[in-house]
Amino acid sequence: MAKKILIVEDEVTLSEAYYTLLKQAKYDVQVAHDGRDALEKLTTFEPDLILLDLRMPILDGVGFLREYDLIHEHPEVKVVVFSNYDMQDEIDEAYQLGAERYILKAWASPRDILNLVEDTLGATAQSGRR
Repeated sequence: MAKKILIVEDEVTLSEAYYTLLKQAKYDVQVAHDGRDALEKLTTFEPDLILLDLRMPILDGVGFLREYDLIHEHPEVKVVVFSNYDMQDEIDEAYQLGAERYILKAWASPRDILNLVEDTLGATAQSGRR
């Protein structure tokens, strides 16, 4: 069974590129364009990993993490924060709310993103979760 990934990214070009990349790698992928949209998708889609942008309209990444309650309700879901902003306060809060990794989008090639996803999900599989 394919691992499930939810991409939460408001930039359409990037979300389409990540979607295509991950689909070609045989992942089951869905896209949300803001935190509110992501919360709605999570009512019917249970991802193994969430790629989460921090800066989005309507509900940003940190707001999404606050509402999703990753630590208490969904500890098996891995969250990788990826953003073009290197705001240490937001990064720290994302980690406190359960994010596992952080990467600057501007410095990451599509291959870097794929490697990060594979590494994160590989660690999940090795630990006996999902």
